[in-house]
Amino acid sequence: MLNADALSQLRQLKTDIEATKVVLPGTVKATSGRFGFVALDDGRDLYLPQEQMQRVLPGDRVEVIEQEGEKGKAYAEIDKLLESPLKTFVGQYKVRGKGHFVAPETPGLNHWLFIPPKLRDGAEPGDFIYCRINRHPVKDGKGQAAVIRVLGKPDQPGIERAFTMAQFDLNEEWSEPARKELDQLSEALVSEQAADRHDRTNDPFVTIDSPSTQDMDDALYAVPNATGWTLSVAIADPTALLAVNGPVEQEARARATAIYFPGEPRPMLHDAISTQLCSLVPDSPRLAVVCDVQVNNDGSLGEFSLQQAIIRSHGKLSYDRVDAVISGRSDDETGALPDAVSGSLDQLHQAAQALRRWRDQHALLSADRPEFRLRLDEHRHIRTIEPAMQNEAHRLVEECMIAANRCAAQALTDHSKQGLYITHSGLRDDRHENIRTLLKTHAPTLADVDPASPDGFKTLMRETEGLTSDVPVKTILSRQLTRAELSFTPAPHQGMGLPAYTTFTSPLRKYSDFHVHRILRAALWGGPDVSFTENQLAALQQTQFDARRAANSLEQWLKCLYAPQLGDQPMAGVISRSTASGFFVKLDCNGIEGFVSTKDMAGKYSFDPITLTLTGPEQTYMLDQPVTVTFAGVDDARKQIQFSMAAPQQPA
Repeated sequence: MLNADALSQLRQLKTDIEATKVVLPGTVKATSGRFGFVALDDGRDLYLPQEQMQRVLPGDRVEVIEQEGEKGKAYAEIDKLLESPLKTFVGQYKVRGKGHFVAPETPGLNHWLFIPPKLRDGAEPGDFIYCRINRHPVKDGKGQAAVIRVLGKPDQPGIERAFTMAQFDLNEEWSEPARKELDQLSEALVSEQAADRHDRTNDPFVTIDSPSTQDMDDALYAVPNATGWTLSVAIADPTALLAVNGPVEQEARARATAIYFPGEPRPMLHDAISTQLCSLVPDSPRLAVVCDVQVNNDGSLGEFSLQQAIIRSHGKLSYDRVDAVISGRSDDETGALPDAVSGSLDQLHQAAQALRRWRDQHALLSADRPEFRLRLDEHRHIRTIEPAMQNEAHRLVEECMIAANRCAAQALTDHSKQGLYITHSGLRDDRHENIRTLLKTHAPTLADVDPASPDGFKTLMRETEGLTSDVPVKTILSRQLTRAELSFTPAPHQGMGLPAYTTFTSPLRKYSDFHVHRILRAALWGGPDVSFTENQLAALQQTQFDARRAANSLEQWLKCLYAPQLGDQPMAGVISRSTASGFFVKLDCNGIEGFVSTKDMAGKYSFDPITLTLTGPEQTYMLDQPVTVTFAGVDDARKQIQFSMAAPQQPA
């Protein structure tokens, strides 16, 4: 037995060791395997072996000690947990022997967590469940979870949507304070607000949408004048009915955007607002912000004004019907359009064509991409995938919306200290050197163009369109773009080739647009100050990003369930993305994307990060290349469809 002096010496030794050890802060990065990494604050990535990875969760902030393992390979040993952002997750209830566990579906969380008997909430084996971390595994690698809610059985209709909602922590219900505010809204309140607004109910505004659309937030009207057209774009005005920062607006900000899940969207604003009191339904007075802008004959924009108005839609028109009218084809829908509406549609078409010509000459146009519509069955699984063809009416609406949004951006710049803009910085900073090398080798006439500048980016996007080269330079550039971002200050939107841009044309569907209405009201019509903080802006942007991820996640899951119906017949497609381990092919017939792994092809393949090509012993694969594939299976863990090459391809 140790005496008091020995114990004191041991305690002192332990204290000295603690004082002298070097700890490194960082963030845990998971992988698809059992191991991981710690992204150290000093910029290095340190290997985290399996036994250490068992003690942490993806995204944890930790302090580690750098150790030397076999063959001198450095690895991280967890010393202290600083913060764990992962609080909830989804998974499937599993029983192994006498133990009850949840197998998480969170990317990177690759080990089961024990669920104590009192924390199972009636879950049964096989159930999908929504859980919280009950005990972090940092001490001994044995984490525990508690069931918050049973989501349902794997074969339950709509379980994929319920699972995705829980996975991304998306709330479906409205709070009691929000419901109370909604109960105070009525058509009478719309009439009260209308009294102090410009009366535009006689102008033949119409909405142009898909037949199933109910949340109609824009209506259009145009008349010719001596130098072009007066284009009038009416945008629904929910900010007039809702209390500033009231319960409904707070929930709209938390949701950030409507999410168009296949079959059943999740709205940003309650149906009482988005499809009823504020939707620009036909033959009903509705509050709107109207942008009147001069569109010159050359498509340039002249003077514009924004006004608070009351409008009345003179018709809910479909894209197909408007396309038939403006192209002179027979109108198959019942009921002739009033002359004023027909005349306005003709003028809208002419104005939109001029706007598009101007953008083609002075800005940048996005190429029309094939789109597809998922049709679901009674189980809420995909029954069919149909092409959704873009027509002249879609382009008409697009040009009118862009023109109105450009005016809103100018109004923010002229009248508001803090705006809300959408900026886009073009090509990713970390790819500039690769792009310069690409241009020097495959587009030497553009080698001196600076890809980092707005003018240089615009030049590259224009001059590489249709460029004859042995690699698809334009597509390679397009795969290396940054994401658009929200900003308080105006900056170029390089993807559109515009010096400044915002959106305010979807206030029923996007909170950023709703907030631009608030800013304009404060700047132009004496509304209260609605300034954002940097943290609020960052949170809004992250929520918008997560919403897109949720929609894409559910859509991909449904496509994985549908994919076995593709059978074993060869299918035509094009290479859409490439990595060092293979490439993705998008099918021509339905837009489904699947992965072809180089592991399944003969020989070794090398990846060129400059041209994004894969080269093997006899074949090179590059972006936009037509290929023929067959369905090979589904990786359920990754929710990834797998293809195989149907036959050897000729050298590119």
